[in-house]
Parts: sequence; structure tokens; C-alpha cells
Amino acid sequence: MFQNRKILIATKHQKEEVFAPLLKQHFGMECYVAYHFDTDSLGAFTGEVERKEDPLTTLRNKCVNALRGTSFDLVIASEGSFGPHPANYFITAGDELILLLDLKNNFEILARELTTETNFNARNVRTYQELLEFSSVVGFPKHRLILRKSIDDFEEIHKGIGDPEELKNRFNDLLKKYGSVYAETDMRAMYNPTRMKSIERGVGQLIESMKSNCPSCKTPGFSVRKSEAGLPCEWCNAPTKSPKNHIKTCIKCDFEERIQNPNNRKTEDPTYCDLCNP
Repeated sequence: MFQNRKILIATKHQKEEVFAPLLKQHFGMECYVAYHFDTDSLGAFTGEVERKEDPLTTLRNKCVNALRGTSFDLVIASEGSFGPHPANYFITAGDELILLLDLKNNFEILARELTTETNFNARNVRTYQELLEFSSVVGFPKHRLILRKSIDDFEEIHKGIGDPEELKNRFNDLLKKYGSVYAETDMRAMYNPTRMKSIERGVGQLIESMKSNCPSCKTPGFSVRKSEAGLPCEWCNAPTKSPKNHIKTCIKCDFEERIQNPNNRKTEDPTYCDLCNP
């Protein structure tokens, strides 16, 4: 169904560097980048363009808008979000959604990579020494930085800073003008190798789903879409929030297949039990 087809990659942040090699390797696809479409029009990490929809809706809009006015019937894109981990608010996480939209066959395949491997970070810095400490923590200059007056100020933003001398000069200029500087990691994929690796893992998951056909109707995309909580605690045997079953679901005919003990464990560590560790 996917072999040797042409596919449009909706990105302006060089994500084709991880998308294209994998799609060519597994399906022999001809990959093209949607240079005509500005994906930042749907939202920017720095906030000067607000993302008005939830991540999945934004991702679908990104695919649809990239296809508009073209002859392509197959498109792929990703959308990232960063903040507290949904299961542990004290840990920072990156959440990458990768979507393949197939107009020819009228379906979509979605993959998700949720990871704590992210350098997403920001800080108000009052001195150049504080800036150096922050830049060291987040992996500068391999990972680039953004400087501006404050978190909610869009008057003057300097993005993609990867040169130490430029970083120092931009900091001094902002501090002299405004008396304050807000430093943050540049989370655009082309300037953030850690995020690019997360996207690559997500694309790998998507490809596995593309290769997995429904046992009933043979439609690709047969993958885990739901989980059933209740894995018993090792100590008290009470059900925990951890999954005891994963459920594969067809995107076309809703055929389901239950996978028991998906993590090859019959009990959960008491650390994750609400009774043993309230």
C-alpha cells in the first residue's frame, strides 16, 4: 500500500533529515518537503504565534494545509509538546505526535513518543555567569538557545543562538536595554539534537504500525491504541494504575486484539501502588 509512493513532509525545521531516510529505507518512498507551507503559522514554541488547538488537531491541520494546492495524496508531519510528564508532574517530558495522512486510502496512522529525554528548560538570568551555568546544563552550543526580555514579551527575540560570542553579545544588549534576560532552549528540531532523536524514535514506531495489518480487514496501522489498568501490586495484590493489558485496534473496522502482560510482568512494584505508597 505504501511501496514506492510519493510523500509530502510537512516541516520547516528540517525534520526530513530523519523522516526521509526511514521512509525510503522501508518503503522506497519519494520524499518531498512542503516548502510552500509555514508550519509556524499554527503555533510557535516561543509563543509569538499561539497554538490555538490541541496538539493532535494542530497536527491534522498541518497535514491538511500542507496538501492544499498540491497533487500529493500522502503526507507526514509531527507536533511536539513539552512540560510536566502526564504521570509525574515533577519530571519534564517531551511528547511527540507523528501522523501519516493517506487520502488515497482514506485513513490516518498516528504514533506517539513520550520521553523524559529532553533538555526543555528556561530561566531568568541576571548575570552572564548565570547564563553560562544555564547553557552548560542544557547542552549549549550543540543545543541552541533563545534569548529575550521576559517569558511573555515578544518585542525582541533572538532565536537559534549557537555561537558563544553571539550569546554573550545578545545577552549584554538585552540586559542593557531592559535590565532582564530570559533564556530558553530552542526546541525547533533542527537546533535540538535531543528532540530530533525523539522524533526519529516516533517515526520508527509509526513505520512499525504501517507494516502491521489488521487480521480482519488487512488495513495497515493495527497497533496498540488503548490500555487496561489493573496490574496487581506485588505486596498487597490490589490493582494499580499500571497496564495489565494492551489493546490493538484497527483504524478501519474496529477489530481488537488484547495483549496480556504487555511488559512481561505479572505484578507491579509497590512504589506505584496507591495503597502501599499513598
